Amino acid sequence: MSTTVRVLVCDDQALIRTGFTTIIDAQPDLEAVGEAGDGRTAVDLARELRADVVVMDVRMPVLDGIEATRLLAGAGVADPVKVLVVTTFNLDEYVYEALRSGASGFLLKDAPPAQLLHGIRTVASGAALLAPEVTRQLVGRYAARIRPAEGAPEDALTPRELEVLRLIADGRSNSEIAATLVISQETVKTYVLRILTKLDLRDRVQAVVYAYRRGLVV
Repeated sequence: MSTTVRVLVCDDQALIRTGFTTIIDAQPDLEAVGEAGDGRTAVDLARELRADVVVMDVRMPVLDGIEATRLLAGAGVADPVKVLVVTTFNLDEYVYEALRSGASGFLLKDAPPAQLLHGIRTVASGAALLAPEVTRQLVGRYAARIRPAEGAPEDALTPRELEVLRLIADGRSNSEIAATLVISQETVKTYVLRILTKLDLRDRVQAVVYAYRRGLVV
């Protein structure tokens, strides 16, 4: 069975689409199956071409990257597609909304090719891609705008699980969490899985957003 990751590249600039496609197609485990210049086409092609990962620009005509992401990976989508958002040289104010809409991670557009490839593979594997320093900068910047969620489902978490959740929201990797709590990385993975299951979250990105929405971190 082929393990090739099928990638759809979505950007309103043809030069960027061509560049991303060339980089992706040079890899033995990745295949650029199509390109889209607007969000509506991205949504249609992602389904038609059975893309595993959609590399999604935020600002596009017809339908922006946020709404396209919501339609592909948002809450209630029966068969969600993994979305990797790319944005400009600085943190785009819409990226946070894209993450809330179901994106599995994001990269800066001027990231080197190796980071793009790493990002695609990471998202394809089911993991989330959020660099710790960018996580804190992004979510920290927009946390004040987040309306606190109702209820208190995190009561279902044990004190140690709550501690792990706070460290996830701080952008810590599994190895960093393990070192901080003096436990094994396998134990950390178990805690992360329990947290996601108990709170009905898809991945670490949603866990970060959840923690800020609940006021568990500031």
